Amino acid sequence: MATMTEQNALVTSVKSWPERIKSFYNDVRTEMRKVTAPTFKEVRATTTVVVITVFIFALYFAIIDFVIQHGVTYLFNAFKAH
Repeated sequence: MATMTEQNALVTSVKSWPERIKSFYNDVRTEMRKVTAPTFKEVRATTTVVVITVFIFALYFAIIDFVIQHGVTYLFNAFKAH
């Protein structure tokens, strides 16, 4: 059974919820006023960087895949039972 102190703490916590929720939403609204959307030029620039980076990584992984594939094939052929 919960003690009287624990019950009072629970009641106090539940009673403070509306005020805490109101404070939270006020803080969110204040922070959202500080948010700015990027310009079209910024979006285009970052999109270009992402597309170029994806192609660079694709090329890198294609080369690594090619080297590993041929290396493993060479090892299998070198140690193949005659």
